Amino acid sequence: MTIKSLQNHAATFLKDCRGNILPIAAGGVLLTVAMVGSAVDLSQAYRANGRLQAACDAAVLAGRKEVSSDGFDQAAADRADEYFVANFDAESHQGSEATFTPVSEDNGHTVTGMASVSVDTVLMKIFGMNEFNLTATCQASLGVGNSDVVLVLDTTGSMGSNLSGTSQTRIQALRGAVKNFYDTIYTSTGSTNARVRYGFVPYSSSVNVGRLIHNVNPDYIVDDHTYQSRKAIFETVIDETVVGWEDPVTTTETEYDNTDYGNWSLYSDTRYNSRSACNSALPDEPEWANYGSPTTDTDTYVNSNGQQVTVTTETQRERRRDYGCYRYSHKRYFQIKRWYYRDRNQITRTISDPIYEDTEASVFSEWEYRPVSYDVSSYKTFVPTTTMTGSDVAGDPAPVSSSWEGCIEERQTVSEDSFSYSTVFGMTPSGAHDLDIDTAPWNDATRWAPMWPQVAYRRWNDAGDYTTATTGNGSQVSSRCPAKAKLLAEMDEGAFDAYADSLQAQGNTYLDLGLLWGARLSSTEGIFGSNVADEPSNGGQVSRHLIFMTDGVMQPNNIIQTSYGIEFFDRRVTEDGSSNHTSRHTSRFLAICQAIKAKGIRLWVVAFTTGLSSDLTTCASDSSSFTANDADELDDAFQEIATAVGELRVTR
Repeated sequence: MTIKSLQNHAATFLKDCRGNILPIAAGGVLLTVAMVGSAVDLSQAYRANGRLQAACDAAVLAGRKEVSSDGFDQAAADRADEYFVANFDAESHQGSEATFTPVSEDNGHTVTGMASVSVDTVLMKIFGMNEFNLTATCQASLGVGNSDVVLVLDTTGSMGSNLSGTSQTRIQALRGAVKNFYDTIYTSTGSTNARVRYGFVPYSSSVNVGRLIHNVNPDYIVDDHTYQSRKAIFETVIDETVVGWEDPVTTTETEYDNTDYGNWSLYSDTRYNSRSACNSALPDEPEWANYGSPTTDTDTYVNSNGQQVTVTTETQRERRRDYGCYRYSHKRYFQIKRWYYRDRNQITRTISDPIYEDTEASVFSEWEYRPVSYDVSSYKTFVPTTTMTGSDVAGDPAPVSSSWEGCIEERQTVSEDSFSYSTVFGMTPSGAHDLDIDTAPWNDATRWAPMWPQVAYRRWNDAGDYTTATTGNGSQVSSRCPAKAKLLAEMDEGAFDAYADSLQAQGNTYLDLGLLWGARLSSTEGIFGSNVADEPSNGGQVSRHLIFMTDGVMQPNNIIQTSYGIEFFDRRVTEDGSSNHTSRHTSRFLAICQAIKAKGIRLWVVAFTTGLSSDLTTCASDSSSFTANDADELDDAFQEIATAVGELRVTR
C-alpha cells in the first residue's frame, strides 16, 4: 500500500457515519494510529528520498568530473559509485537494498544515474504496509561558457629528455596532454553557442612574439639597437705598384760548356817506327766549326732589386777533330782521330728599372669584440639583412645574410634584488619597463628589440676570463628561439594539434619571461587588448584562464643570448653579470604572478617531473596548482583544469 492510497482510505473512513458509537470509537482509535503512523513513516520516507536524490546528484557530478579523454570508463563509473556510497547510508534511514547505476550514452558528455532504496515502515506495518520503495534519477553534464585560455608552455632543453623508464620525451607527453585538454573542452561545448579561444606562449630563454608586436604597430620595435658583437678592424697599407719600365740596359757575353768526346778511329794506315815520327807527321789542329742549327731561349723575371730582367740565350753547337798517335805493336805507330763537341752560348741580358706609383690599400687586421650599434629598421621587417660579421675560409670578414625569426629582447629595466606588485602602487621599483604588462611603448626605453643571433658574440681577455672590455678574443654565442606565440583565437582540432606538434625543446628556463608574455596575451588593457576584449557573439561573460607549465626551476644563463641580451655583458638584471642572478629573476616572476591574479585571471600552475616549489604554489591562484611526475599525471592535471574551465552542473 502506498502513502497516497492510505490517505484516500482514511478519508473515506471519516466520511462514513454508519454503525454505532463503539465501532466509531474503535475506528477513531485505529484512524488515530493510522494518521500518527503515516506521519512518522512519511516523514522518514521524505527524509530518505531527499538524501537519496542528493547522493544521486553528488555521484553523477563526481562521475562526470572523472571523465577524461577516455570517455566514461570504469574509473569514472567507480568514482560515481564511491560518491553515492559515501553520501547515502541506507541503514540510517531504516533502508535496505540501496542501488545506484551510472550510465552515459554520449561517452561522458552527460552522465545519468538511477538510485533506489527500500525504507522500512514503523507503525504502518499494522495496516500491512511494510516498506516504501523510493527512486531517484539524476543527470550531470559539463557545459563550457565563454572562455579564454592562454597556455604558457615550457619548451626548454630539458623537455627533450626521456621520462623515467620510457622512450617518451617530456615534450611528447606535453603535446599529448594539451591535445586531450582540447578534446575535453571541445566535447563539453557540444552543440552550444559557447565561444572558447586558445592562445599560446612557448618559452625558454626567449619568446617568439616579434610578429605579434609588429602586426600591432611596427613602431613598437626600435630602429637601432646595440648588441654584444664584433667589428672588423682594417689597416691602411701603402702599396708601390709597378706601372711600367725604364729603358733597358743591354749586356752580352759568351760561354762555352758541355764539351763531349767521340771514339778514336784510324786516321792513316802509315806505319811509323817512333812516336816522335808519328807526332811530327800529325796534321795541324783545326778551328772549331759550327755544327747544326742554333737554338734560342728567352726568360723574363723580376730580380731581388725589383728590376725586370730579360735573358736571351742563343746556343750553337761546334765541333773539331783531335789527332793523336797510337802504338799498335812492335814499335809501330799509327795516326788516329776523334771528334769532340762543345756548346757556344751567346747570352744577351737586358735590365729595366721599374716605374712605381704609390697606392693606399685597406687590409683586414683583426676582429674587435665589443658592443656594436646596428640599424635594425630593415631587419625588424623580417626581410633578409646583410652584416659583415662572418668569416671566409681565410679568416677575413665575409657578409652574412639573416632574417628575423621573431624572438625579442625585452624593454629596458632596472637591476634590483626585489620586485613586488600591488593594486595601489603597481610594480615596484619603478623603471622596470620590461615588467609593465599593459603600457604601450612611447620611446626607445619602452620599445622592444629583435634578438639577432647572427651578430651576437661573447668575449674574453688573454687570461681566458670573460670581460666587458674591448678585446681581440671572442666567439659567437648560443641563441635559441621557440615556436611563435599565438594570440587568442578559436581553433579547430586540426589547427590546435598542428600547433602542439610544432613545439620543440631548446634553451634555458626563464619562468618570468614566459609568464610575462602570457600576461600580455591575456590582458584586456595591453597592446593586444582589442583581441582579448573582443566580445563573443552570444553576449555572455568570458572567464579568463592562464595555464603555466614548467618542468624545472628558474635556470637563467648569463653567457647565451636571451631576451635580456647576453647577461654577463649587458648587465640589465645584475650589476656584475652574475650575482643573485637566479633570485632576481625569481622575484620578477613572483611579482608578475601577483599582477596577473589582480586582473581576475585564474592562474593555473603545473609542475611536471619536478617538485611543486613554494614559489610555484605562491604563484598559482587558490586550489590551482598541480604536480605531475609522468605522462599520465600530466594528462590528469590538464583534464582537471579542463573540468574547472568548464561548468560542471546537475542538469536533472
